[in-house]
Amino acid sequence: MADLFRISGEASNHKVAAIFPSADAASAAAARVRQALGLADAQVQVLRPGEKSAGVKLEPESHGIFRTMLRAHAKLGVLGAVLGMVAFAVMYAMGIPMIVQSAVAAFLVLLFFGAVAGLFLGGLFTLRPDQDRYVHSVLSALAQGQSAVVVHAFDAEQRARAETLLQQEGEQTVASL
Repeated sequence: MADLFRISGEASNHKVAAIFPSADAASAAAARVRQALGLADAQVQVLRPGEKSAGVKLEPESHGIFRTMLRAHAKLGVLGAVLGMVAFAVMYAMGIPMIVQSAVAAFLVLLFFGAVAGLFLGGLFTLRPDQDRYVHSVLSALAQGQSAVVVHAFDAEQRARAETLLQQEGEQTVASL
């Protein structure tokens, strides 16, 4: 039942990164985070300057992102259409003359605009604007010769615990929602 309301198609929606001056410091911090939180190696990655696979380590679930796009657009588009129908029903029940006199046209217009609004929200959810700062901060640090530890958490609690540990170790910490 919980999956019915889940919009994301990614296993790890929560990401945390910490910037370190050296690869050795980043590797040591990654080992401590793995041990303290009991995370798998795939969940805690070390990124070094000049690394070719930095994008993959930052966003490892390209197939999950595609599933997120499909789910978000489908579910939020349908939700928007339903809200459009509810808006029509409320205005029709209130006896608003324009709605009552042109019921079919009003119904179709509200259904259409509700669905379009839902699809726009699906697109916004797919873009994941909360992760822009996370990605750009890490890539900028790598370009400046620093290293980073990236944690792919499965839930908000795991993300918060990882962020707390990394804040104690790193110079700068950045997280997605």
